[in-house]
Amino acid sequence: MVGLPYDLLANPLGAVRLTFEKAVAASGFETDGRDWGAVDLFRQFLFDQGCLSQVPILNGDTIRWLQPKTLVRFRGMVQDMLGNEFYVGAYKDGSVWRTNKFTDVSQFPIAASQFPIAASSANMRVWERRLLYCVPVPGQNSWTEPSSESVLNRCIDSTSQQREKRRRVDDEAIDHMDMLVSDDGVQGSPSTKKMKEDEQPSVSSQNHESITESCRSNMSMVPAIDRDSLPCLVKIYDSPESDLKLNDVFEFIGVLTLDSELQADKHHDELSNGFCEDVLVHLPPNKVPRLHCLIHRKLSASDFLNCSPMLESKPNFVKEMREALLRHLTAVLGNDGLAAHFMLLHLLSRVHARVDAVAVGKLSLNLTCLSKESASLFGSQLSLAFRNLLPFTHSILLTVEYLNSVSLAPKKDYETDRLITGVLQLAEGSHVIVDETQLEAGTLNSVGVENARLLKNLTELQKVEYDFKYYKMEMAADVQLLNLSEGKSNILPADVVIPFQPSSVGSSEVVAAQALEAWRWYLATVKSLPHSIDSEMQKVVENDLVAARQADRSIGSHDFNRWLTMGRLMSLSFGETCLSLEHWQMVMELERLRRERFK
Repeated sequence: MVGLPYDLLANPLGAVRLTFEKAVAASGFETDGRDWGAVDLFRQFLFDQGCLSQVPILNGDTIRWLQPKTLVRFRGMVQDMLGNEFYVGAYKDGSVWRTNKFTDVSQFPIAASQFPIAASSANMRVWERRLLYCVPVPGQNSWTEPSSESVLNRCIDSTSQQREKRRRVDDEAIDHMDMLVSDDGVQGSPSTKKMKEDEQPSVSSQNHESITESCRSNMSMVPAIDRDSLPCLVKIYDSPESDLKLNDVFEFIGVLTLDSELQADKHHDELSNGFCEDVLVHLPPNKVPRLHCLIHRKLSASDFLNCSPMLESKPNFVKEMREALLRHLTAVLGNDGLAAHFMLLHLLSRVHARVDAVAVGKLSLNLTCLSKESASLFGSQLSLAFRNLLPFTHSILLTVEYLNSVSLAPKKDYETDRLITGVLQLAEGSHVIVDETQLEAGTLNSVGVENARLLKNLTELQKVEYDFKYYKMEMAADVQLLNLSEGKSNILPADVVIPFQPSSVGSSEVVAAQALEAWRWYLATVKSLPHSIDSEMQKVVENDLVAARQADRSIGSHDFNRWLTMGRLMSLSFGETCLSLEHWQMVMELERLRRERFK
């Protein structure tokens, strides 16, 4: 790769077009738009050569420093899928084929009325790409992101280095690159190119203000999200539809475009041309940045960690982390050790399978015997602790007024052809604390009744019903739910109900950063381990379940499922992947102590 006349960070479109020309020269023009080697080039650069960290992050802090048509990465949740878009992917410039892939505006001007004829012309090709409206992950906590200062310094340094590199490129290489990538979308001279680089800032202050204003408007319907966060319209190429799903969290790496000259009506004429329903008029390009995705990868909780790999190699590291985290949770819960043990299992739970309507692996928790005052105190301490431990967290104060007015489920707006988000449109692995102690006697209207049903379905089935006006569609979820209530909740029927018995006011002491990083690693890592039960332990478990049923006829299949889930989580909490007799007995003892509290 030495000596290539382009910079993959500063001029990714140059790499795309040069690899296109090379592919055409090698085999003639036979491509249908699928990758011709450009993506492999970037994948090798980013991952094989370890240069991913050099790619600046796109967010609300960095947008003013990032140059359009450079390589950036954006981390976010797929909040809406806007369908497919047709565009002029390649055209013949005299006798030479050019490509518009990974760009917004076609360099091949065609009247809209001529488009259907031109689409089948030997001089151009029409290709297709998918449109995703992505937002910063709802409830994402600040520790998951690099510090704003370091990100800005990297962006500023990157901008300076990119400009310096371009000034040092020899005239021949500059001329070749400018013929391929000019700022106004047509061929230009090296002197014109250099003038534009020297005079034009990365994004004008006026443009940045309009972005910020639009972001506040777009995100206003999502509680618990920073209003200054930046949404992004991601354009996906060459990827099966099954690879990207609603509410999944991805890192998108691609070419940033934020062209204030690209008006919505122009975009409609040049890109849509009657081939698809145009929803982009509601997302003007001078307000929502576009990212033409070269590479995307789904993210898990472990991808948001910043801890050192050296932690993993310490002897007995998992056991030590379990004991330390359990002590911390016990202190936060006012020295209620039993509640802390259940809380640890709750934090390690996740939906790892679905059998019919059963979400296997979930373990929702309901702490009872709380007053308004104690729920406010311990709820605040738990919320702070979880924000420091988990990537995505939320808190809901449940009242009659809240249930009667809030939009919990996403709804389709057919006038804008957009999915209007709701509170329960959450990323996989999100944690939600619901404070039910403020719920007083009152009348639920139709909205309130529907919202109560939605919360119950999320708790029991781990599903959220999306409202598409003419029909409703259930979407699978994986959300950890903790409910604080005075008595056993009827709205959120949890898997585990435990009377809360603190002996102190709890602790909100500051925890060392190294300890927090270790606990984050522990929670993210052990919960994803595989698990099994060998044949001998299966017999032990079966015998215990039969004996429990004979001793208490009120015990049913839900209790058996909960015990098996707890057995799995208990093993994982020690970093073990197979259920042992010791850990099964610990689960049975926890259940005995919990049931004693009801007497």
